Amino acid sequence: MAGIIGADNRFGRDFNRPDPDMQGNITALYDIGCVVGSIICYFVGERSGRRTMLIAGSSIMIVGAAILASSSTIAQLIVGRIVTGIGNGMNSSTAPVYLTECAPPSYRGALLTLQGTVTILGVVIAYWMDYGTSYTESSLQWRFPLAFQAVFAVLLVLQIIGLPETPRWLVQHDKYEEARAVTAALEDKDLNDPGVNSTILEIRVGLEEEQRGGPFRFKELFSMSETQNFRRLLIVISIQLGQQFTGSNMINYYAPVIFQKSMSLSRNMSLILGGAAQCTYLVGSAIPVLLMDRFGRRTLLMACTAGLCFCFVMVTILLSLGTTGPAYGATAFIFLFQLIYGIGWLPVPWFYPSEISTTRTRTKMQAIASGWNWMFVFVVVKITPISFDSIGWRTFVVFAVLNAAFIPMVYCFYPETKGITLEDIPLLFSKGGITGGVLTSKGGRTVVPHQHAREAHVNEKMGARRVEGVDEEGKVE
Repeated sequence: MAGIIGADNRFGRDFNRPDPDMQGNITALYDIGCVVGSIICYFVGERSGRRTMLIAGSSIMIVGAAILASSSTIAQLIVGRIVTGIGNGMNSSTAPVYLTECAPPSYRGALLTLQGTVTILGVVIAYWMDYGTSYTESSLQWRFPLAFQAVFAVLLVLQIIGLPETPRWLVQHDKYEEARAVTAALEDKDLNDPGVNSTILEIRVGLEEEQRGGPFRFKELFSMSETQNFRRLLIVISIQLGQQFTGSNMINYYAPVIFQKSMSLSRNMSLILGGAAQCTYLVGSAIPVLLMDRFGRRTLLMACTAGLCFCFVMVTILLSLGTTGPAYGATAFIFLFQLIYGIGWLPVPWFYPSEISTTRTRTKMQAIASGWNWMFVFVVVKITPISFDSIGWRTFVVFAVLNAAFIPMVYCFYPETKGITLEDIPLLFSKGGITGGVLTSKGGRTVVPHQHAREAHVNEKMGARRVEGVDEEGKVE
């Protein structure tokens, strides 16, 4: 919506030139739809499966895009935004879980980071499409960009139809043979390869340990027992807060408006710079594909946060001077902000909740993460036009201070998950203490790769099963 809303263009004329408050409503109510989609995933995601939820979410987005493109009133536009948001909320709650459960530990971070890069590619396409259609005076100026998002939803449906369920979901629902087939395909091994059997057995052992308490109950999320789910829940929520209150969506949603009003640039130049800033964002998002599994999640988050804080401090100083030259310098730091943000705070918060959650709670934790993320987006997007209308460039001061506060939060409480298997996840906070062992562990590594397999004696159990002639479903061959 950034290149469509908030200007005296065809969109403004068609919808009676909405004031800053209504602009915020039109933009931010999409995020409320995303929250609703995340809540839906919380209740039905585990039962329905990852593929089903992705197909359903994409189908709902197609309906929402049709409503948006045919809008004639603000009410219809808002309904379309909410419906599209519901579909996107379902997708954003499910896609990280699907990828996390399918990706091998050695390069899981790279694959999950690549998801963010592709997402930003979509943002870049949207920005430049907004700019291209701005030259027409018909309602095509805003109808075509809003309708075009359905194309990607259709492509996602077609892609998911040909993909299998995740091995962990299949094992959890007693579909062992399907799980073996999928695992063999993912690891590019023969169906009867010992490595495939070992992977399935470790998943089963981990799930059996998690399910000893019977069916999942909501109060488990607030448990501070050995697995410390409440600690995980707090991290899941806080990392979503960190992602949004760095100030990223202030830039992503309103960059052309900020360039035009705070930096006194023309509308055309503001649109060009908005699109260029997203191209910079795309470049930044590609960098951690190579760095995530080398330096880890914590290092990139903290380095990224320090850089973002510096950028907003410089923007504040330059805009406070109130002259054109320094305003151009502030624009350069906005670009640098986009580059740095893509390295850490863009990818990690989307997949970190899936990484630190146990299989028993993963779907629900990711749905909670997605819900809170979109609520925080709603807050930022809602207050941004009002804040710039009221205090102008001082808005950057608020986000600079928040970025500074996020560095100790990550350092003290966020464990490193680089390279560990998902079956190691329940052991993350076994050291206990106020920080769960994060502060006292070198690099925040509270668990080592394959620690669960060693403690559960998976290799010994595999040997015993071969001796006894027991197959993967527990039946004598």
